[in-house]
Amino acid sequence: MNTTKKLLKITFLGTGTSQGIPMIASNDPVCLSKDFKDKRLRSSIMISFDDFTIVIDCGPDFRQQMLREKVQSIQGVFFTHEHADHTAGIDDLRPFCYQIGEMPIYLNKRTLQSLERRFEYVFSKENRYPGAPSVFPVLVENKPFYFHDLEVLPISVMHGNLPILGYRIQNFAYLTDVKSIAKIEKEKLKNLDVLVVNALRIEPHPTHFNLQEALDFVAEIQPKTTYFTHISHKLGFHEEVSKKLPKNVFLAYDGLKIEV
Repeated sequence: MNTTKKLLKITFLGTGTSQGIPMIASNDPVCLSKDFKDKRLRSSIMISFDDFTIVIDCGPDFRQQMLREKVQSIQGVFFTHEHADHTAGIDDLRPFCYQIGEMPIYLNKRTLQSLERRFEYVFSKENRYPGAPSVFPVLVENKPFYFHDLEVLPISVMHGNLPILGYRIQNFAYLTDVKSIAKIEKEKLKNLDVLVVNALRIEPHPTHFNLQEALDFVAEIQPKTTYFTHISHKLGFHEEVSKKLPKNVFLAYDGLKIEV
């Protein structure tokens, strides 16, 4: 297996929490902001390397995100967990499935079972709707796997009481919806060039890091650079919060592109 380090081109497709910003029916000042960095679709990233492109999560804004970025093809989807803001765009995989046939989707067993119930017309062998996207589930366990020749290391984190997945690829790690993480999983996050992790709001939350918890986590893991994502309007204005963050810690925003 080729272990040569690859250039990863990463696009933040969305950086918002489950309701996005602006939130429906909200008159909060952040929801009314004119700054494009305060407008956040549901959280997802796209990673391109060599001739391949993958996305981590495809939520309800997936179609809009693909059109905005003018994406011509993807070859795989990694899911973190089953919640709607991370999975509800699965039907919009159809144009990419027309290109490649079955789309490999990487996910844990519980997430697959949830998708099989909610999108029965996609997964059913007997009643499958002929226009549904063609997907090929690949179960992710707590051990490394390969997407083509790119090694992917799953990271187990807790979303409140729900065990979900993050992913480390080379020296880049993407974690979202984290509330806690075991010491043994933290060991997998050593020597990162870039960490992406959630920072929901200022006040504590039962199932997500708030800002202080995210900052404490960064101080413990010590990546070279960190980007916060899965942000709600209750975190505050992008520009104001950014000025208060430590060196090499940034708020991500929709459309941000980085290379690792």
